[in-house]
Amino acid sequence: MRPHFAFWPSRVPHRITLPATSLWHNLAVSALRYPQKTALAFFGRRTSYAALAEQAERLAAFLVACGVRRGDRVIVDMQNCPQLIVAHFAILRADAVIVPVNPMNRAEELKHYIADADARVALTTADLAGELARASDALPAGTGLAHLIVTHFTDAFDAGTDGADAPPAVWHDWLLTRHAPPPLAGGQVHAWTDALACTGTLPPPAAGPDDLALLPYTSGTTGLPKGCMHTHGTVMANAVAGHHWGAASADNVALVAIPMFHITGMVSVMHASIFGGATLVLMPRWDRDLAGRLIAAWKVTHWTNIPTMVIDLLASPRVAEYDLSGLTYIGGGGAAMPQAVAARLQAQYGLRYCEGYGLTETAAPSHANPLDAPKQQCLGIPYIGTDARVVDPDTLEEVAPGTPGEIVIRGPQVFHGYWKQPEATARAFVDIDGQRFFRSGDIGRMDEDGYFFMTDRLKRMINASGFKVWPAEVETLMFAHPAIQEACVIGTRDAYRGESVKAVVVLRPGHEATTPESIVAWCREHMAVYKAPRSVQIVAALPKSGSGKVMWRALQEAEAPAG
Repeated sequence: MRPHFAFWPSRVPHRITLPATSLWHNLAVSALRYPQKTALAFFGRRTSYAALAEQAERLAAFLVACGVRRGDRVIVDMQNCPQLIVAHFAILRADAVIVPVNPMNRAEELKHYIADADARVALTTADLAGELARASDALPAGTGLAHLIVTHFTDAFDAGTDGADAPPAVWHDWLLTRHAPPPLAGGQVHAWTDALACTGTLPPPAAGPDDLALLPYTSGTTGLPKGCMHTHGTVMANAVAGHHWGAASADNVALVAIPMFHITGMVSVMHASIFGGATLVLMPRWDRDLAGRLIAAWKVTHWTNIPTMVIDLLASPRVAEYDLSGLTYIGGGGAAMPQAVAARLQAQYGLRYCEGYGLTETAAPSHANPLDAPKQQCLGIPYIGTDARVVDPDTLEEVAPGTPGEIVIRGPQVFHGYWKQPEATARAFVDIDGQRFFRSGDIGRMDEDGYFFMTDRLKRMINASGFKVWPAEVETLMFAHPAIQEACVIGTRDAYRGESVKAVVVLRPGHEATTPESIVAWCREHMAVYKAPRSVQIVAALPKSGSGKVMWRALQEAEAPAG
């Protein structure tokens, strides 16, 4: 018996029996149970469960008409909006596989997702369509996108919205502008409204728990991002577990402020809420005062976030105007919640912030803090049905409580391996006591109560406001700069973001006039803004080992990053 069971939430089972159905059925069942209930709220427009399911079925029929078949990969590149959820469930209804893409990615990055996933169809918003088209056009003929389905934000809300649901004025140009569709070499561009008007018939859904459903990409210490193979069953495990863990019901109202292209927003918020028939109040981007208005107006009960969002909301001069009394759950991950902020939440609002821990490979949570017994700056206890241990990274022997070691995880939510990467998959798993455990690459410790705490990382990774930045990927992108001969990316302290990205570079001969500022600007044009270095240091040479490898750790230790 593990010690954490003494703190297990009351009325929550240690293990759960999962539905033997696909993720699509979660929406279909909620639409049957609660047809007129609001599923999605977006700037004044409400979408019922019946309407959401109908839109997803019409879009699925269009995808099938475009040639999408069972197991095909389809890209979704969007900020939070109703269309993202419709697209997500339409792909599942077509028995295909979702490839979620961070909308901050630029064309150079997007090429890899299209090519590696062998995706021929993508769905996106008009403000991002040009980047996807440029990425596709840059690929060899016949390997890019054949179909690009483009929506405008105004396809899902009314421009005249006012009151608590009104978007911030600074968003108006971004939200209201209707961009012309880009050309797509060797392919077709379709309007979202035309796709939803499809009257084609659909075969019955055929995918089951063991079929591939989701292919989110994660980077690592070397090379380009790798696709994590999640089945309907692995995602279902955390969707259902999240519903039970939060003592949820169909009367939940969840604020969706974290991005649903990310595994946490997708599984712990979207899928868990749809499974339970809850209402999702959507924010396409973070804005503290909009969040405050929405929490108050919708009597939001559940808010999963990253700590910087809470810090920002509480720092608003208008925070006292917002009625937060409806909140019964507030928590998240990606970074530790400062003790002082957690104390203010409890003293002022009676809320105990519940931190959690998970990875793309574990479909979000592998650990969570019990709602009634959370500890601060703590990853939590192993999730429903999960066996997590702290082991010696070399011997794989379990270490004593309080002793740092590598966190390894076994559970129904663990992915099936990396797409097209059998060697990387083999390295990611180990056999312990005859069971297959995933190696997280994170160093932590377990206390006497069975709660886990983060200590360090085995993997080379930067955590910027909850976004994982893998230096090797950033370096690979930077080598395309004509003036850069060598680059080493490290993390720096950042009071707000936790860590920020810094690049130490050596210039090519003849490019001595290149400035750090110009390199930063170039990076922001060629990669997602959260990955782009915020500072650049130009040096004559990088420190190297006797074998010629760049000694990134020496630069990192000299910088003394957060964590």
